[in-house]
Amino acid sequence: MNKKQYNYVTLFNLNYLNRGLVLYDSLIETGARFRLFVVCFDEDSFRILTQLNLPHLIPVSLGEFEDEKLLSVKSSRSATEYCWTCSASVVWYCMRNYNLSHCAYIDADLYFYTDPASLWEENPGANAIISLHNYSPEYDQSEVSGKFCVQFVGFNSSEESQKILLNWRENCITWCYNRVEDGKFGDQKYLDAWPQTYASVHILNNPTAGLAPWNIQQFSFMNSNKVRHNASGRTYTPVFYHFHKLRVFKHDFVSFTAGYYSIDQKTIRYFYLPYARKLLTKDKELKAQFPSLYAVRHEDYNPPPFSLFKWLKHYLYYLRRHSVHDTGVRTRLVFYPDYTYKIK
Repeated sequence: MNKKQYNYVTLFNLNYLNRGLVLYDSLIETGARFRLFVVCFDEDSFRILTQLNLPHLIPVSLGEFEDEKLLSVKSSRSATEYCWTCSASVVWYCMRNYNLSHCAYIDADLYFYTDPASLWEENPGANAIISLHNYSPEYDQSEVSGKFCVQFVGFNSSEESQKILLNWRENCITWCYNRVEDGKFGDQKYLDAWPQTYASVHILNNPTAGLAPWNIQQFSFMNSNKVRHNASGRTYTPVFYHFHKLRVFKHDFVSFTAGYYSIDQKTIRYFYLPYARKLLTKDKELKAQFPSLYAVRHEDYNPPPFSLFKWLKHYLYYLRRHSVHDTGVRTRLVFYPDYTYKIK
């Protein structure tokens, strides 16, 4: 039986090219039928993706994508803010220029473990599909960052769906900054009003569609590809994990959460270490294949200074929660509160 093909769009520059390609690989590995549009925020990433000529991946240059409205606000936004400004516009652009019946924006730092077709199939007639942050209580940032996460946001070609998308685009062009102001934050807080404002906005039911460092504490691993939702007791094969705050440094050091979130050893073993290895492998492949174009330079890892008392406090906390020999892999932990490993 032929599965339906689904359309996705993401955006990134050269610094996120390895993540974008690992995202693409994950879709391939799930057996998904898809097209992934990539709006390239610099010329070098566009040239590399064009030369790679990957099946199901369509690179779009910044010059093709940007319009007068976006260009009119570009100079007033930081690089991060401008990416957020464009999240709605990349979907709008792809649907109009490629005559798509549907399309979802996805973040470049996602990794899929199962075919995301199941997310569309939860409510095939929905005018918009959005996902909850599903914060663990200790990390609840709903008041600041919003209830919903701009990580997977889907639309179709219906009049109501296009109204939602166009209003979101206009909102982001008018105001999209990395600060809280009058109930707004970036491109994200706008989504809070959608379920009450528009007809048939579907909030994803599967709690593993959006596993992330701010909610993984609510799950326990049964094995490498099964998690149990602690509150309900239900078992799931994860749909995707959002590797927010992960950073790659020189000499194969990778910081997993930048000190913002606590993650347990099984999450490190089954999610973070495999993902970090894929990123570093892709990084090396790109440097070997495109030495003149892939000019990414990682920073040295300099752990934040803190007192011996604080170090001991964190270290004892770590020992209570983890066994340093429990990774089951030949990777040595460099202990800091940001979960930094030297990947081997």
